[in-house]
Amino acid sequence: MSVGTRPQDALAVPRSAGIEDEQPVMTGRRRTRAVADRLRGSAPAVALLAALLLIWQWYASRAEVDPQFLPTPLAVWSALVAQHAIVWHHTLVTLRETLVGFAAALAAGVLCAVIVDVSPWLRRAVYPLLVASQTIPIITLAPLLVLWFGFGLTSKAIVILLVCFFPITVALADGLRGADAELVRLFRTFGAGRARIFWMVRLPGALPQLFSGIRIAITYSVIGAIFAEYVGASEGLGYYIQLKQHSFATAGVMAAIAVTAALSVALFALTALVERAALPWQHLHHRGDRT
Repeated sequence: MSVGTRPQDALAVPRSAGIEDEQPVMTGRRRTRAVADRLRGSAPAVALLAALLLIWQWYASRAEVDPQFLPTPLAVWSALVAQHAIVWHHTLVTLRETLVGFAAALAAGVLCAVIVDVSPWLRRAVYPLLVASQTIPIITLAPLLVLWFGFGLTSKAIVILLVCFFPITVALADGLRGADAELVRLFRTFGAGRARIFWMVRLPGALPQLFSGIRIAITYSVIGAIFAEYVGASEGLGYYIQLKQHSFATAGVMAAIAVTAALSVALFALTALVERAALPWQHLHHRGDRT
């Protein structure tokens, strides 16, 4: 050991420069492998959709099939391209109604779940009313909401709230009831109060169930918005579908239906991304189970 050299420097094991260079390469390989796995996972759905479109195109192209009764996928695509500016405007209107109504449903669902979870007495008092609210046909209530609140955003948001808040409430309430009892007892042993246990144990443990309810509700929200526009509106995809139905433009109707389906799938995928960012440990756990 030379003069001036510290003992820890002499004992240090030199790091190989190749190891540092391999880390970004390995990270890039993992990302590439993850993308490839996702593509392979979506391949069956894409193949099935392509097969259904081909069968539809073949059947609708037959001479005995009236195009006004069943247009081909190419005719639907042509109608969508020709009216893309108008369809885009109505899509934005429906999306705004969906997001506002779903936000209200999420807030109401979380609040109701917490109220139901506060005490057994409140659960026995509120839960039957929640179930009874789902027995009321929206088709009979929506016209009254339009009569009371007009053709604007408020009536649409209320319809979406009534459609969506129940799965959110039930999912979160069941998640809170299923909290880890051992972990709750451990926190109580260390002197944690009821509020601290709720925020640090019970609510985090119920988040997977909450997101399950959110995934169901987000798909219902688009359907609720379309139905509310059907009952009474001056713009939106539901209003656009009604106009095309009255003019017997079947291709335009099916183009709007395709946009509605794509909007629902996009919101569902966005919810999955938010869940993955909020619950990374859940994603790693499922991935470990698959491997």
